[in-house]
Amino acid sequence: MKQERILVTGGTGYIGSHTVVELQQAGYPVTIIDNLSNSNADVIDGIERITGIRPDFVEGDCTDIDTLRRLFETYPDIKGIINFAASKAVGESMHKPILYYRNNLNTLLNLLDLMGPAGVKGIVFSSSCTVYGEPDENPVTENAPIKKATSPYGNTKQISEEIITDVINAGAPFKSVILRYFNPVGAHSSAEIGELPNGVPQNLIPYLTQTAIGIRKELSVFGNDYNTPDGSCIRDYINVVDLAKAHVIAVERMLEDRSDAKIEIFNLGTGNGVSVLELIHTFEEATGVKVPHKIVGRRAGDIEKVWADPAYANEVLGWKAETPLADTMRSAWAWQCRLRERGIM
Repeated sequence: MKQERILVTGGTGYIGSHTVVELQQAGYPVTIIDNLSNSNADVIDGIERITGIRPDFVEGDCTDIDTLRRLFETYPDIKGIINFAASKAVGESMHKPILYYRNNLNTLLNLLDLMGPAGVKGIVFSSSCTVYGEPDENPVTENAPIKKATSPYGNTKQISEEIITDVINAGAPFKSVILRYFNPVGAHSSAEIGELPNGVPQNLIPYLTQTAIGIRKELSVFGNDYNTPDGSCIRDYINVVDLAKAHVIAVERMLEDRSDAKIEIFNLGTGNGVSVLELIHTFEEATGVKVPHKIVGRRAGDIEKVWADPAYANEVLGWKAETPLADTMRSAWAWQCRLRERGIM
């Protein structure tokens, strides 16, 4: 067992829970804090079934600095933070911008304010390819220009990166690794954890699997008139477990003082662009299950096409997305079927 405790904010959420599994399997003790606004405490049971270890769990809101202060007092051995505590849906952010700015920015500010006095060595920040806006060219490298965000969600990621940079450049006694995700999909191969948002899903895959199993009538494809081969938006879909493993590498890099700079930025993607319609067809071919879908108008805030150049992360972190998309789709379907077996969905 490693001695450095890792705080995972938003750790009962989709990417957070998969990352907790990988951290525990790598030997780290983990404390989760989550307000359960878009997740369920039952996820802790799934993590324990996979790893044999039950992570410490604190139900609390990271926008409340007193809650975080008490947490650091309770766990003085926290040496690294992975921050997933954020609202994350592009479409929803267009309608609820204040929620996104308040939640995403205040959480980060509170963590940065408390990290130094608490003796935390570094923070891994969950960022997004949305910081690139509509890119000039694909695949996108870390050196691509940061353009005007197309949504409040994307803007919170841009502002958060700027805040981290300003704080560390001002002499903060910790490091940061900023990970710009492309589109995480799939579930753990055990089908013990996966993506299960509260209410109507804001993300593509849970809506797709809920449609495939009959919970939703049909899946809406937002636009078929984009400048892409089939007219639908193109994204870089990365397996969530592959993504989670990159966070463990990033934490180790900070805690072992192997970072090349106090702030490092990496794209996490597969390097392959896949359209929404291609993704639906891949799911259908991989599972043998049809997905009722219809074309509707474009959705405000959506980017036409973006996929990663992951070469820098491949080289420097020694990390690579390895899971085939068809396998990822099968894992998402297995998770949905498990939920049905349990009477949850």
